[in-house]
Amino acid sequence: MATTVPTTVTTHEKLELARAAAPRMAQLFTAEKNRLLQAMAAALEAQVPSILEANQNDLDSGGTAGAMRDRLLLTPERISAMAAGIREIAALTDPIGETVSEWKRPNGLLIRKVRVPLGVIGIIYESRPNVTVDTASLALKTGNAIVLRGGKEAMHSNQRLVEILSAVPGLPSGAIQLLDSSTRDSVQELIQARSLVDVIIPRGGAGLISFVVENSIVPVIETGAGNCHIFVDESANLDMADRIIINAKTQRPSVCNAAEKLLVHEKIAASYIPRIAKKLIDLGVEIRGDEATRKLVPALPIVQAKEEDWGEEYLRLCIAIRIVSGVDEAIALINRYSTKNSDAIVTENEANARRFLREVDSAAVYWNASTRFSDGGEFGFGAEMGISTQKLHCRGPFALAELTSTKYEVFGSGQIRG
Repeated sequence: MATTVPTTVTTHEKLELARAAAPRMAQLFTAEKNRLLQAMAAALEAQVPSILEANQNDLDSGGTAGAMRDRLLLTPERISAMAAGIREIAALTDPIGETVSEWKRPNGLLIRKVRVPLGVIGIIYESRPNVTVDTASLALKTGNAIVLRGGKEAMHSNQRLVEILSAVPGLPSGAIQLLDSSTRDSVQELIQARSLVDVIIPRGGAGLISFVVENSIVPVIETGAGNCHIFVDESANLDMADRIIINAKTQRPSVCNAAEKLLVHEKIAASYIPRIAKKLIDLGVEIRGDEATRKLVPALPIVQAKEEDWGEEYLRLCIAIRIVSGVDEAIALINRYSTKNSDAIVTENEANARRFLREVDSAAVYWNASTRFSDGGEFGFGAEMGISTQKLHCRGPFALAELTSTKYEVFGSGQIRG
């Protein structure tokens, strides 16, 4: 039975415990992993009061407000959703041991490429306690040990969640490690631990991700920042555009796949911008606009956009609007300012849509749909580790398959190389 590692254990010692657990995690059979996941889901549901108490301690500590506070907040419904997410992962096909490809050489050697765990995954994230549960569950399903370094805002919530998950009978000791979040030293130690950690996944704002990418000597899968655009083309169904924009901006503004920029074709700007601007303002959205946008709606409180607005990820009820000459300019602006996360076009013109899908260099590109669908669950992957905005190893929402590596199994009958 796994036990919680005392807080007096150093970061290095925790990393060594995770490294020691990794081979045992890799040997778990699918049925064992699924049983552990089901037990974790039940344990969360049985501990709702203690989880809420720990979360309230974090909320009472202050320092968060608005959308950031919403990220931190746990409710019985959100805990139930976390448990449901674990059960969804248990129901997914186990990728470990899957044969990716197989072939036979003229000399009789049979070569098989199979999926194997990465080993020890380190994840650095900010104020969302659900990430603790999602990522630990995905690591377990793929036979990986995991080292969690959450934000100090969620210190008590994360500690309680890890205590509950680690106490499930049968989980290899050391498989889930939580680092001290009261100091940045633990981040530095984690990203320098090349001999103990196989990959680092940073999740959060652009500052956190940049710091990890620039300073880590452990390989990094870059995730997160979402300066997402929606382009409303001249042929767009405007009722559809309203629904997509409002959903993408307001449904959950604090996440990386929420829309931050709205580009509108100049031929429909005079009729469409006053309409959508009023609807957004009525929903509490702050609007920043280029000069042409502000001239169209002088009576509305639209702030003059500055150059830095076009590259900013707001993570709150704020959006910047810009008028463009057409699909060419929209694509150019998105490729210049986007964080290569998720961008969308609303249009009835198939040629323009296909150009947009082909030429916008982002991990997920949408035609007539909200950017909010960039999510492992919505893509059918179950919970996700994040949305990768880089091109090596994986790109877009990534979950089970992307938490594996491969190795070659070679079967012979005495062959030697001449």
